[in-house]
Amino acid sequence: MMIPLEHYLIFAATLFAIGIYGALIRRNIIGILISIELMLNAVNVNLVAFSRSTSLAPETGQVFAIFVIAVAAASVAVGLAIVIALYRVRKSVYTEDIHLLKW
Repeated sequence: MMIPLEHYLIFAATLFAIGIYGALIRRNIIGILISIELMLNAVNVNLVAFSRSTSLAPETGQVFAIFVIAVAAASVAVGLAIVIALYRVRKSVYTEDIHLLKW
């Protein structure tokens, strides 16, 4: 028995909404990075669900999802390096304590 496409889309939309909520509400930079990862995982669910529902090539969505995962891993590595550098300078990982662009 195959799960309908609508169920995948509702799940992905919920996951994306949770990620947006976390990115906008969180004050901790690491929490914001985790919320962005949730949004990217929602995109991956959509890619795989749409590739399963089409009859062209079902593995195409999976290949794109792997590329998205690789790009997300690279961006998290860069983001965590920036967070570590900010923590060493400012001794905080909260967004309201970081005023790098202010004079």
